[in-house]
Amino acid sequence: MNNYNNDNTARRYKAHVSLYSTTQLHLRNPYINAWWSAAFPGCGHLLLSKYLRGYSFFFWEIIVNNMSHLNLAIVYSFTGNFQMAREVLEPRVLLLYLPVYIFAIWDSYRTTVDLNKIFILAERENASFNSYAIGSVGINYLDKRSPLMAVLWSIFTPGLGQLYIHRGLTAALMLIFSIIFVYYSNALIAVHFLFLGEIKQATASLNPQWFLFIPSYFSFAVYDAYVNTVENNKLFESEQRKFLQQNYQQSPFKIPDLTR
Repeated sequence: MNNYNNDNTARRYKAHVSLYSTTQLHLRNPYINAWWSAAFPGCGHLLLSKYLRGYSFFFWEIIVNNMSHLNLAIVYSFTGNFQMAREVLEPRVLLLYLPVYIFAIWDSYRTTVDLNKIFILAERENASFNSYAIGSVGINYLDKRSPLMAVLWSIFTPGLGQLYIHRGLTAALMLIFSIIFVYYSNALIAVHFLFLGEIKQATASLNPQWFLFIPSYFSFAVYDAYVNTVENNKLFESEQRKFLQQNYQQSPFKIPDLTR
């Protein structure tokens, strides 16, 4: 009898489907994950489904960045106002920020390399895993989804693309901080003034300290939704292929190698 539950009877599993999320291993580029950690600490770890560590870095970035006024200093630097950039910075908090920022980049790179090795081993072992979960709080299952739809929903509101592919833990974080960033940055007020043609009022209404979080955050939501939709589709095909081979393919049957 085949075992389709991740109950640690196999040494390594390449995926796990729970009521709250679909978690899987797949090959990733360590430099891309490190770049996302540089763009927004915590994002590189969320790509790896390292939720506790990713959430920790995510909250650290928001709290310490605001306390040090780093985003505001960046805006002043981009506009050539270097004196104001120096004045708004809080050096006591900034010196706390730098070591954790560097560690987040290094740790996401190191973890990606390690998980790539584990994925290769798990792929060779090819242990069966659960592809369907149902309980009192909901249902989750492997299925093929459209990467384009995941991208479109993430553009409308970060987090919706993750909900579309059953990444519930990441989706919850994305939706909560979508509200926080948009509200405190006054982004929708600025959009309202733009529609009225009041460009100066739109610019003046923005809170640059909070608004500077949005580009990296929105870009990450789109990227995460697209990549995980593609990888979920591959995982669905892999699980379906193995099920059909084990239950419907006769053992003497050999698939011909058409490449020869």
